[in-house]
Amino acid sequence: MGSSKRRRTPVTGSSTKSRPSSTKTRSVIREFHTLLKSRKKLEGQPGNDQALNVIDEQISGLGGLDTYQRMSQQGQSADRGGGAEAVLIDWLEDILKNDPLGEGQRLRLLEVGALKADNFQRCHSWIENTPIDLNAQAPGIRQQDFLQMSEEVDACKWDVLSLSLVLNFVPDPRERGRMLRLAHSFLDATCARSGLLFVTLPLSCVQNSRYFTLGHFESLMKCVGFEKIKERWRPGGKMAYWLFRKVHLTGLDDLAHQRKSVLRSGRTRNNFAILL
Repeated sequence: MGSSKRRRTPVTGSSTKSRPSSTKTRSVIREFHTLLKSRKKLEGQPGNDQALNVIDEQISGLGGLDTYQRMSQQGQSADRGGGAEAVLIDWLEDILKNDPLGEGQRLRLLEVGALKADNFQRCHSWIENTPIDLNAQAPGIRQQDFLQMSEEVDACKWDVLSLSLVLNFVPDPRERGRMLRLAHSFLDATCARSGLLFVTLPLSCVQNSRYFTLGHFESLMKCVGFEKIKERWRPGGKMAYWLFRKVHLTGLDDLAHQRKSVLRSGRTRNNFAILL
């Protein structure tokens, strides 16, 4: 009589049934983030070539950006909560109830870190989406480093800007701050339905960081020139969503956001931070 034990399927399989679990996915993404942060610290310093080569081999062993983006794309699947674009669309529709678009008008959206080109296809009649990514993986997504975009060329060019699971992927805290400042420059804020910044982060970034809290995040956004208008997260959840509106810079003192300060202690805390 044959064995009753079921044969285990490798986690690297390509079928739907053999997709890596959400736990495995998060583990690989965290490892990838750690390696990128280590690489960033070593870049540009003499004598680090060997250490950089080791890190590059480890990144390659994980599959590089392709693996990260493939696993991130799984996080957008319906059985894992759906894509963040559904939250943004709901909020935009709510805003347009009070400030509707004119005949033939569409909101100009810049989707940073896009994994699919058709995230906003069902809203094509009222959203003109430009999806970009550092390592574009699908036709229709423009390969573009957001941090290399021109403040002159793209100033006030967009009504809505989406940073969904983007800030936490940038390895350097100061580059995260620069990304928010660029977002402020790129947004047009001439009416109530424009100048909107959508941010998505793993909830642990603001609830389990040594250096970052929800209050700290809102304070930092005010320094950069954004006011919070919508927020969605739940205790024990995995994700947090915010919608901010661009406002005039108030000249608030941002010294509190220029260096890391321990806000919560504990060995299980993570080190997520955004610095200006």
